[in-house]
Amino acid sequence: MGLLDFFKRIEPDKKASPFLHTAYDAFFTLFYSPDSVNKDGVHLRDGMDLKRTMVMVVIAMQLCYVFGTWNIGHQHFVALGEHTDLLAGLHLKIAYGLIQILPIFVVTHVVGLGIEFFYAYKKGHSVEEGFLVSGALIPLIMPPDIPLWILALAVAFAVWIGKEAFGGTGMNILNIALLARVFVFFAYPTEISGDQVWIAGLEASGAADYSWWHTGLFNGLFEAFGWSTFNEGAATVDGFSGATPMILAYQGGWEAVTASYTPSQMWWGTIPGSIGETSKPLIIVGALLLVAMGIASWRIMMSMFIGAVTMALLLNAWGATPFMEVPWYYQFYMGSFFFAMAFMATDPVTASSTNKGKWIYGFLIGFIGMIIRVLNPAYPEGWMLAILFMNVFAPLIDYYVLEGHVAKRLKRAA
Repeated sequence: MGLLDFFKRIEPDKKASPFLHTAYDAFFTLFYSPDSVNKDGVHLRDGMDLKRTMVMVVIAMQLCYVFGTWNIGHQHFVALGEHTDLLAGLHLKIAYGLIQILPIFVVTHVVGLGIEFFYAYKKGHSVEEGFLVSGALIPLIMPPDIPLWILALAVAFAVWIGKEAFGGTGMNILNIALLARVFVFFAYPTEISGDQVWIAGLEASGAADYSWWHTGLFNGLFEAFGWSTFNEGAATVDGFSGATPMILAYQGGWEAVTASYTPSQMWWGTIPGSIGETSKPLIIVGALLLVAMGIASWRIMMSMFIGAVTMALLLNAWGATPFMEVPWYYQFYMGSFFFAMAFMATDPVTASSTNKGKWIYGFLIGFIGMIIRVLNPAYPEGWMLAILFMNVFAPLIDYYVLEGHVAKRLKRAA
């Protein structure tokens, strides 16, 4: 009770200091659940408010963050031909990954939460918690070397245009994290496509690009323990390309993919790609956690998988291009299907809300996403556009589902 009493004592006056009270309320509700619990009546509430629900989603992503931090460093050193074994140079890989991911995480939250704090202050209400999830998702779907100023513009665009313009948390029609990514893709396509963007810390000449954090701070620390250090003269090995499995599949089908990566590497995620989208088993663990807590819809996940399998089988039967001939089950080894399924398509605000609508919504995302992935050579992945497209149609799907239910009940009544 001592900490609670302390918070109560320092609470700013809402009228005299509205901005300070907004900031205070945001941090207070992060530590303590609301005390407005109804014990009687029709409308029941408990301590599991929106903020705690969002925190559970963030927790489900933490394995992706841990693995993504290591994989940033691992891919960097593989490109240099150093510490190529999974556990070799572990301290260097973790340090390198942290140097890359922490600024991305900080910029995302400073910009996004800054905008949310401003709007909460202007409206005179509590800070909305929706950005807790968006802020955790955005770093995971970005390249590890994304310029921070571009990231800041993308986050500001997504929050301002995609969220606050519609009224704030719970009112947006498009997934905010995907809106930030689509802004980067269309405004700065060279920063999120091609071979080199998925490997951090390489100059155009192929030399390793290290800063004081690498060669000063961490090298000094590692030398004190007698550990290996960052090599300032390192350069990429001959023949290194950094191409992702998706790009290779476009160029030469499954044979071109397996010439560079094994199915095991693709499944476990030790390949180039967005920070948090590569390790399928860890994403599945997060998905199961969300389903077990009742936060994400298993209907959307299952129907999205069915839709993707259906279209993949049709493309296998057609077989007009090498990418179409990739066995349907190997389509799930490449790209970000599982991440999109677990954390993007299941967004409760932008997805269909009726049970039948969820089946339709998820199936169409999987079906359309596979079409975009395989048939559009200018776009190396389809789930972002498919989800945003279906976000727009989710209310229409629910409308016709409800109209169908009403019509059936009217027939029974007649």
